[in-house]
Amino acid sequence: MPPRPSTWQSLLACCGSPAHRRPAGAKSLVRSRLSSSDVSSPEDLSLSLMGCDLHAFTLAELDAATAGFSEGNFIGEGGFGPVYKGFVDDRVRPGLAAQPVAVKLLDLEGVQGHKEWMAEVIYLGQLRHPNLVKLIGYCYEKEHRLLVYEYMAKGSLENHLFKRFSTSLPWAKRLKIAVGAAKGLAFLHQIEQPVIYRDFKASNILLDSDYNVKLSDLGLAKDGPEGDETHVSTRVMGTQGYAAPEYIMTGHLTTRSDVYSFGVVLLELLTGRRSVDKSRPSREQNLVEWARPHLADARRVAARILDPNLSGQSYSTEGVHRAAAVAYQCLSQNPKSRPHMSAVVEALEPLQRLADEPAAFVYNAADEESGREEEEEEERSKRSRAKKESGRRRGEKNKLYRKSLGTNKGRSCIVN
Repeated sequence: MPPRPSTWQSLLACCGSPAHRRPAGAKSLVRSRLSSSDVSSPEDLSLSLMGCDLHAFTLAELDAATAGFSEGNFIGEGGFGPVYKGFVDDRVRPGLAAQPVAVKLLDLEGVQGHKEWMAEVIYLGQLRHPNLVKLIGYCYEKEHRLLVYEYMAKGSLENHLFKRFSTSLPWAKRLKIAVGAAKGLAFLHQIEQPVIYRDFKASNILLDSDYNVKLSDLGLAKDGPEGDETHVSTRVMGTQGYAAPEYIMTGHLTTRSDVYSFGVVLLELLTGRRSVDKSRPSREQNLVEWARPHLADARRVAARILDPNLSGQSYSTEGVHRAAAVAYQCLSQNPKSRPHMSAVVEALEPLQRLADEPAAFVYNAADEESGREEEEEEERSKRSRAKKESGRRRGEKNKLYRKSLGTNKGRSCIVN
């Protein structure tokens, strides 16, 4: 029997309703939450975040935790700077639980800076949710800014979807990731003083050993509009391919801007394609522009846009169609037509209970492009050269960090 046709209207009946439910306890959690504008300097953090269970580490402590920020502990690098795996216990700080951590260093020459570092500490230092990464502590010494998070064993969603030699994610895991990410965004949007993520993308979705989602990198986040205000006016920031069109055009930011970004990530999960891919033919380089015409017709999803890596795997055809319908609504050009994230959670969560069907062959005609292998080889070569240059630059910067250890005494208080 063919799957029952799905429409986004039936899946997201409550999308346009402003009466979306708040998570239990959200109001009391943030009634006295600090705003990023309430703290003017790092010296104020210890007092301002009293009771938030954050550790103010010294640079020497984090140098020891990461074996001198060694190349062997290097995890990756983003707009904020390089990230290293480390290990902390009571030898680093009395009373500190033994655990692996991720230590992020602010690149002083990078696109983000002190303001974004402060925002990350203030937001993640106060907000707690199963789908937000836990901030363990921070460090500031002279010009150096570092952040210490819980370690996420499976890395980012970006690595699982787009790294050439990574194992393809089964549909069930993709759906689990979509639901977890939706819950994290819904939490941010529904608290008493809403938070707009502003940079929701695959590389900021981290996964633990069981593929549970933890959203990270809130450095570009903004407090939502207050009172009768309908939006926040701000400088356009974020990542190409994920930002909502009205935000790019006007600088007007709302929670519905995040909903659009979620739709892009959901589309990446469905297609296995990046939001922007310059190596593809011109008509396919922008994922939303290429895929959106196919999303309105459930019968065309598997035939035209579904990730070919799902070929031979078991998955629910109805689940794929209904997830595509959710993506279609999230990507609406009209912000008011996009669902609240609470409605997205309600639409996606039941799909996890749909039974998988026998594996079907997925044919995607658009993937048979002449000269594709040569383009991919050239892209790999560029990335390899960039990786070597990045490693060289990290080595030079690490020398500066280690030199700082001999001149900076740092701070060693525990904010508790």
